[in-house]
Amino acid sequence: MGAKTQVPAVEGWFTTGAAPRLIGSRCTTCGTRYFPRRSMACADPACAGTEFEDVELSRTGRVWSFTDNRYQPPAPYVSPDPFVPYLIAAVELDDEKIVVLGQVVPGVDASSLKVGAPMELAVDTLFEDDDNEYLVWKWQPAGAAR
Repeated sequence: MGAKTQVPAVEGWFTTGAAPRLIGSRCTTCGTRYFPRRSMACADPACAGTEFEDVELSRTGRVWSFTDNRYQPPAPYVSPDPFVPYLIAAVELDDEKIVVLGQVVPGVDASSLKVGAPMELAVDTLFEDDDNEYLVWKWQPAGAAR
């Protein structure tokens, strides 16, 4: 059997490659940046902007909060069988100061994470089927080899 095709689990939310980035939007009126993208109206109450442009967001940030997920999420989440617990981190992006939630790459222990610890974006497998490997953004400690 040949190699599986790698595809984003959520199309258009992140780039892949050696230096992946989240794709957000920026209000063209006030400059406020968002993740995930916005398309209707700026959430800044002082802005009446309704036009946005796609922007790549910071790929680094600091742990704002984290938890160890020990319970299998309900459908439509696709879990391995048997379920394998994983860490989730809320990371405040360095430049935008937006807090983005994501899984932490496998192999990182909860005891090694601390609020304020530097993190960087990674792309990793969320799940696989017979043909494809579905990728999603995850967080890893800054400078960690993958």
